[in-house]
Parts: sequence; C-alpha cells; structure tokens
Amino acid sequence: MSGLKNLKKTEVLFREGDSSDAMYVIKSGKIVITKSKGSSEVVLAELGPGDMLGEMAFFDNRPRSAGAKASVDTVVIELPFKALNTQFKTFPEWLKAIVRTVNNHLRNANQKIKNLERSTEEETEYFPPFLVTRLVSTLGLVASHYGEKGTDGIDVPQWVLRRYTIQVFQLPTAKMQKLMEILQTLNYMKIEDLGEERLKITVFKLEELLDFASYYTDWLFKSEDKKVTIWDKELRPVKALIHYGKKFLPNEKGEVRVNLTKMQAECQTELGFPFDGSEIDSLVEKKLTSPKLTVEGNILLDFNLQELAMMLPHWELIHTFKRIQREP
Repeated sequence: MSGLKNLKKTEVLFREGDSSDAMYVIKSGKIVITKSKGSSEVVLAELGPGDMLGEMAFFDNRPRSAGAKASVDTVVIELPFKALNTQFKTFPEWLKAIVRTVNNHLRNANQKIKNLERSTEEETEYFPPFLVTRLVSTLGLVASHYGEKGTDGIDVPQWVLRRYTIQVFQLPTAKMQKLMEILQTLNYMKIEDLGEERLKITVFKLEELLDFASYYTDWLFKSEDKKVTIWDKELRPVKALIHYGKKFLPNEKGEVRVNLTKMQAECQTELGFPFDGSEIDSLVEKKLTSPKLTVEGNILLDFNLQELAMMLPHWELIHTFKRIQREP
C-alpha cells in the first residue's frame, strides 16, 4: 500500500548503496539527487512536485545508484515494490517488455556516462588508483626478492627496481620516484642520494606496503555495493576512535567500547584536534561501528579495534596519493 512520508529539510530519503524496496512520487517540496565524489557530495538533479524517483530499481532490485534527500520540507508518496509488482503482473506481456527495455536502456546509458566520467577523472590524477597499486606492488616485489637486510630495513637495489619499473611492468620512472618520495615523508622508506645518479633505497615497512597493495587492489575490484570506504574527512574521527579504543581490552568479538562524551571533552588535549560525536555518524551508517548507546548521560560506541586499525593506514595512503595532482 502507498503512503505519505514527511521529510524535514536535509533529511535523507535513501542513501547511495541502500537496498531498494520502493519508488517515490514527490507530492510537495523538493528532493535533490546526490552522488558521492571523494569526500564530498555532488548534486546531480533537483526534483519537484509530480516527479518520480527510485523507479529503476523496481525491475532489477539493484542497490540505489545515488542518494536522495530533501532540500526543503517535503512530502513524498511511497510506492512499495511489493504492491507494485502485484499490479505489474496484470500488464500485457508486450507492455511489460517495453517498460523493461526502456529501463535497461536507461541503466546502460547511466553506466556509460559513469565510465566516461571516471576516465576523465583518472586522466586528471597524477596517481590513478590502479597505477598506485602497480607501483607499490613493483616496489614490494623487488624489495622482497632482490632486497638485502640492512641496519635500518630492506635495502633495495636501485637498478633492479629501475629495470622492473621500465622493462618488466612498463611504468613511468618519474612516478615511481615521486611515489617513493611520498612514502619517505610517511616513514615507509628512505632515499639517500649517494651522488653520480646513485641512490640508496631502504624500505622500513615492507609488510605494510605489501598489505596495502593487496588491500587496495581487492577494494578496487569489489562491486560498488560491497566497497567500504573511509573518506578523507573521516580519517580524524577514526584516529580518535583507535587512540581511545587502545585503552581497553577487546571482548571475545574483538570489540572495544569507548565513551564519545569523554572523547569530545579530551580529544583536543590528547590528540591536538577537536572531536565531535556527530563525526561518527557516517561510520555508524557504514556499520564500521555499532549504533550509539546512551547510558547514564554518556554516549557509548562499540567497534572492532583490529579491523579499524588495519584500515586506517591504508586509507591514509590512498588519500595522500589522491591529493597529488597532475604536474604541469
């Protein structure tokens, strides 16, 4: 059965990646269609009274390809797919075929547009994601097979790395050099200029780099509905959770419980940046943490400390590379 749904200004109707169980008709107000882009959100369209949204998922039951939220106080008519499907079965077969065909064409067109946008975006990046994984994997491979244990870490033979970069994997040496410089600033490795174009390359955190290459590659090949992303703006609250989470012993599920109220009062002093409990909301939505619990006036939160601590350095690296723009 259809029903009215009242939304306050900025209230979310559904989020990108949510399961689909209904379509909507706007009775009054306005709805904006949004798409995640990095750590920000892009408005794709604004819909008004009489417009329909969420209808494409009726035929293939795919997760929401975009989000929708009210830009002003809004009323929508909710049309559950279960009820609509009962009515759809009464349509003539030729009409069903036409409707399905139109829906498929729209889906395909949207995917082509998305692919074009992704290609254009990657062309403007100095470090596209798949280039990062190839460069880090090449560095890790040479360090693992040809490196020698030194006093500080694994000493990587410069000319072997160069040969693998150019001849074996056909990667640009300038970008390998830039990548290593970035890793040096993050204390993953060290590059010393010995003169006469000779470099001493030492990797401190080889296992961490190999884990990063494996994690990022796996993430890139996952379907959109199965990807768990930590946005740039979420790095600080994740750091805060891990910092305070380490003060407690995990339970049998590997979870720790932190006091968000206490964190909000102490974070500036302990970590040097402020913490707002609302910053955790997006992590709750992604199920990286439990929902917030209120106990005796304190807001508490449970999360898997090991899982979050594993993800954080990977996403710090990912966002570091994303910030590097194409050189002039």
